[in-house]
Amino acid sequence: DLDDHATLVATLQRKVGRLVCNGFPTGIEVCAAMHHGGPYPAATHSGFTSIGHASIYRFARPVCFQNFPDAALPAELQEANPRGIARLVDGKLITK
Repeated sequence: DLDDHATLVATLQRKVGRLVCNGFPTGIEVCAAMHHGGPYPAATHSGFTSIGHASIYRFARPVCFQNFPDAALPAELQEANPRGIARLVDGKLITK
């Protein structure tokens, strides 16, 4: 079967983190609430996880715009939300 699907396997190798052949994955659910660390000190620092929503922070650099006027902020942070992206504001998910 692998020979018949070599093109698919080659494509998936570039897009996914795990290919399983005749086996079972770890059983860890990928969901917003999932978070895990590892051996000390990773397990004691909430910024380190490889699954769940928090995993994106491994690739992000936080930037603070203190006292910036709205017009000087990136479009994603402006009150009018000109790009219409979903944002969490005061604990509520909004797109306006």
